[in-house]
Amino acid sequence: MRRVAVVGVGMTKFGVLADKSLREMAFEAFKEALEDANLAPKDIESVYTAINADHFSSQVSPGASVMEYLGLNPKPNIRIEAACASSSAAIRLAWLDVASGLHDIALALGVEKMNEAGRTTAEIIQFMGTGGDITWENHYGPTFPGFYAIFAINHMHKYGTTKEQLAMVAVKNHYYGAMNPKAHFQREITLEQALKSPMISYPLQLYDCCPISDGAACAILASEDVAKKISDTPIWITGLGLGTSSVALHNREDYATIPGTVEAAKQAYKMARVEPRDVDVACVHDCFTIAEIMAYEDLGFCKKGEGGKLIEEKQTYIGGKIPVNVDGGLKAKGHPTGATGAAMTYEIVKQLRGEAGKRQVPNAEIGLTHNVGAHGTYVCVHIYRR
Repeated sequence: MRRVAVVGVGMTKFGVLADKSLREMAFEAFKEALEDANLAPKDIESVYTAINADHFSSQVSPGASVMEYLGLNPKPNIRIEAACASSSAAIRLAWLDVASGLHDIALALGVEKMNEAGRTTAEIIQFMGTGGDITWENHYGPTFPGFYAIFAINHMHKYGTTKEQLAMVAVKNHYYGAMNPKAHFQREITLEQALKSPMISYPLQLYDCCPISDGAACAILASEDVAKKISDTPIWITGLGLGTSSVALHNREDYATIPGTVEAAKQAYKMARVEPRDVDVACVHDCFTIAEIMAYEDLGFCKKGEGGKLIEEKQTYIGGKIPVNVDGGLKAKGHPTGATGAAMTYEIVKQLRGEAGKRQVPNAEIGLTHNVGAHGTYVCVHIYRR
């Protein structure tokens, strides 16, 4: 297997992008990545397009439409779907493509347009709820705020985690989102605001939940020989992990953890030959604030049950033990489901290159991305090294 590096990244602003189609967002991110890598479209040899749901684009096989708009036909293209972990799965497959020697340069692209004219928030949330088990659970009406509320209640009961600690995650991520020009929400909030916000699904309040976003992000991967020729700052992908959990929540033994994260992290650390303490900066899947606290624990950044304490002591801020989601995370940066994993890669690459501006983690050499599909049915953990 050959070594593989990220040589170019691109990303749109996340938000409600009413003036841009799915294809136009994809092109914007692709164009930035090409410029970042100093490549032309003809240099791309294969494509992995991550789009979570046909429902949002109102087209079957939307990846083909994106491929045509990018002008990359007749090159190989596969559409990837792994719920909210779709573009991390695309990066995994692009890595395998290049590492195997099949191609020298591959594109992993994630895009989602969740906001469409006439589609209400309630309809979007109801549709997303079908990511749970539709045979035994969905007809009782659970949504993703409901699923993660179950995690939160169990974590609070088992470990004493507080609503204040959940809100502290939101405060941190809005603090960094305010510094990120590509974030959906570019404003800070206070702890008091978070705790006084409307209840969504107890104990999760409005500021515990990520927004419904549009956007695109992508990464260009290259073999070692090519990467060294075209880039002064290749960022090597040194570890990949992929774990899964049951889609039926009632089949899980513990609601205060995501088993797929534990498994994916174990694989990635072993492959990269690092331990959790070696990670300098991380992007974790914080679709809800409890998800970030569980990720601290499942990824080994602290002991099980100590995630609330970690955020309360501000150990996940820059300058703390392990800076987490200093791009604003899904909570403030946004969560266009198909694009989320690639957006995490975008941030980690910028961090390891020293190009993150006000949000730069000093001397960052090793970065980690953690991307959860649905409520843990798929989990990708990737490790990057400068």
